[in-house]
Amino acid sequence: MLLAATLVLASCKKFEEINVNPVAANDEQAQLEYFINGSIIGAQMNPDVAERSFVLYWKSAGRQMSEAGTITVGNYNDQWTSVYYDQISNWLNAANTAIQLADKQTAAGIAKPHTPNLVQVARIWRAYLMSEMSDNFGPIPVNAFNGTNPQFDDVKTVYYHILAELADASQKLDLAVQNPSGLDKQDPAYGYDYAKWRKYANSLRMRLAMRLSEADPAKAQSEFEAVMATAGATNDFITNMNESFQVQERDGWSDLTGVMSRSWNAQPISATINNLMIGLGGIKSADILDAKFQPYIKPANWLGQSYPDHFATKTNAPGAGYWFDGLPEIMDPRAYVLFSIPGDVENPNFPDQNTNDTITTRPLRDAAGKDIKAINAKYTWNARINGAWGTKTGMNLVYNFTGAMPRINMQFRTSTNKRVFFGPWETYFLIAEAAVRGWNTPMTGQAAYETAIQKSFEYNGTSVGSYLTSDSYNRVGTSVAWNHTTEPTSRVMEFEDGFTGAKGSTTVAYPKNDLYKNGSVKNDHLTKIMTQKFIAQTPWLPLETWNDHRRTGLPFFENPAIEIPIITLPALTDANYMTSNVQFFPQRLRYPSNLKNTNAAGYSQALADLGGKDEILTPLWWAKK
Repeated sequence: MLLAATLVLASCKKFEEINVNPVAANDEQAQLEYFINGSIIGAQMNPDVAERSFVLYWKSAGRQMSEAGTITVGNYNDQWTSVYYDQISNWLNAANTAIQLADKQTAAGIAKPHTPNLVQVARIWRAYLMSEMSDNFGPIPVNAFNGTNPQFDDVKTVYYHILAELADASQKLDLAVQNPSGLDKQDPAYGYDYAKWRKYANSLRMRLAMRLSEADPAKAQSEFEAVMATAGATNDFITNMNESFQVQERDGWSDLTGVMSRSWNAQPISATINNLMIGLGGIKSADILDAKFQPYIKPANWLGQSYPDHFATKTNAPGAGYWFDGLPEIMDPRAYVLFSIPGDVENPNFPDQNTNDTITTRPLRDAAGKDIKAINAKYTWNARINGAWGTKTGMNLVYNFTGAMPRINMQFRTSTNKRVFFGPWETYFLIAEAAVRGWNTPMTGQAAYETAIQKSFEYNGTSVGSYLTSDSYNRVGTSVAWNHTTEPTSRVMEFEDGFTGAKGSTTVAYPKNDLYKNGSVKNDHLTKIMTQKFIAQTPWLPLETWNDHRRTGLPFFENPAIEIPIITLPALTDANYMTSNVQFFPQRLRYPSNLKNTNAAGYSQALADLGGKDEILTPLWWAKK
C-alpha cells in the first residue's frame, strides 16, 4: 500500500523518472490501476484548480453563473491558466504512463489477464482528457510524455485522433474478463465495470462527433452513425444515472473536494439561464412554492420596476433596465432546485455561508453618493448582467450583492454529491440533434428530446407534469413542446417607475440571436434541444454549455453591458450591442505564459495550427467564426 501511495503521488512524473528510485516499484511490480486511479481522481480538481478553472472560467464562459470581471468580458488570469495547464498535463501523463507500463509488461510476458482491458480504459479516459484540454486551449500534442518536448497538433488532427481512439478502445474491451478481488476500488467512476466503460466510450464518441457538426459535418455524421450502427440497437451508451460517468466528492481539501465548494464563490444565477427558465414550461410558481411565497408572485406580463439610471440598459438582455420585484408567475421548476430564492433562509439548501448571504436590503444612490432608495430583494428573482456598468456601478449596490441574487443551492456545495462528467440526458439530446440533422438514429428526434428532458427532471427530483406539452415562451422566445414551432411575436408588458410607482406599459420584442440563422429563428427544434440541454447540463457540465454555444450559437447569450467601453471586447460598441457576434464572447483560454519559454517550438507550432493570435477571442476550428 505504501508503494501504491508513492506511485499515485508521483504520477505527475514520467515513469522512467519514477523507476530510478531504488525503493519504488519497477516495471514488473508497478500496477496500472494506480496510475489510472490517480489520473481520474486528479481530474476532479482540488479547490485551487476547481475554483479558478471550473468556476471562474467554465461556469462563467458557459453562462451557468454570473461572474463580472474575467473571461465573460474577454479577460484572463495567467496564474489560473498555468495551474490548470500543469494539472491536466499531469492527469494525461498518468494515463499515458499506465499505457506505456502495460506495453512493457506485455512485452516482458508478465501482463495479467485484465491488463488489456485496463489499457482500453486508460485510452478512453485519456481521450476525454485530451478533448477537455483541446476544448480549452485549441491545438495540443497528440503524442506527448515521451521524454522530449512534444510537437503540437491542430484541433482537427486532435479530434480525429480522439475519435479513432474511442472507436478502437471501446471495441477491444473484453466484457468476459474476470477482475481480481479489490480491483474495483481503484476505479472511482465505474469500479472497472467494463460494460459501463464501453457505454461511456460510445456516448463520449457521440459528444465529440457532434462537436464537428459545423466545421466538418461529413465526419461528424459518419462518426455518429458508426456509434449508432454498433450500439444503437442495444442502447450500448449511457441511458441511466447508474451508467453515468460520475465520481463521489469528499469534504476537506483534496482532489475529491467538491468543485463548487468554496464558500467565497457566490456563483449567482446568470442572466442567460435566467432568461431561458422564466416562462418556460407553463408550470406556475404558485403550484411549486410554499404559501409564504404566494404574495410575491407576479403576473406573466409583469416586467418589473424601471430604473434606467441605475441598471444597465446598453445590452440586448431581456429586461435590461428593470428590477423584478417578485417571483415569476411561470418558471421552469428546476430553477428552484438549482438556485436559491433570496432571503429564503428556512430552506435547508439555502447557501448561507457568509454574512452577506442573508442580507437582502441594499440602497440605490444618486451621482453624489447619497442613498435615495432602499431595495429589499427578499423573495425576488433577478440575475446580474455582466459587463461594464460605468457610473451605475457606484449608484447601484443591489445588482452585484450576494444576498440579493439567486445562487447555486447548498446541495451542490457540500462535497457530498457526485460530480457528473456525462449524464443520460446528454446521450438523448445528442440523438435528438442528430435526428434533426437527418442522420440515422435509433429513435425519433421528438422521442429522444422528451426522454432527455425526463432524465433531467428525474435527476433534479422534480415532476415533469404537463411541461412537455407547454407552448409558453421563455424570455428569449423558445417553448418546450416539440410540435409547437410557432415563432414568438412582441408582447405588451406592464411595469412601474421604481421611484414614483407610476404604472406604464411597453411593447417588448424577443431578442435577436444573430449567431443562429441570422436571428430569424427562435423556436425551431434545434433551439429547443439546445435550450433544454443547457438547463440539464447545469451545474455539472459548464464546459459543455460553453462548447455548445461556441459550436452552434445556441442558446441565446446576452451581450455584456457596455455602459462604458470594454477594452478587452473591442468589437462590442454603442452601435452594435443589440446584435450578437462571436467576438463578443470568449472563445478559448490563452496558453500559459511559460509555455513559450519551456517549449518555444511547440508554442510556435500551436499558434500556426490555431490560425490566429493566442487570445481569448480566437475561435477554435470547430467553433463558429
